[in-house]
Amino acid sequence: MSRKIKLLWDFRGPDAKETAKHHTIHLKEFATLENLSFYEISIQEKNEMLFSAFITVDEKDMKTYRNDLKPHRGEIA
Repeated sequence: MSRKIKLLWDFRGPDAKETAKHHTIHLKEFATLENLSFYEISIQEKNEMLFSAFITVDEKDMKTYRNDLKPHRGEIA
């Protein structure tokens, strides 16, 4: 069974939530254009000034996402 990897992009400041939400649109577009599968695309709040956009993918697809989209960090989901 393949591991799931969560790739994250962090956004800070008073507009962080809206910026993270907007970033999820681009994540969905990329996955569709590249015909790549994913489990979830969403945002998470660390505090009112720090939000992250994330995508959860299979480990086998992680390098494609990582190399093309340059996430700030990743973790095992």
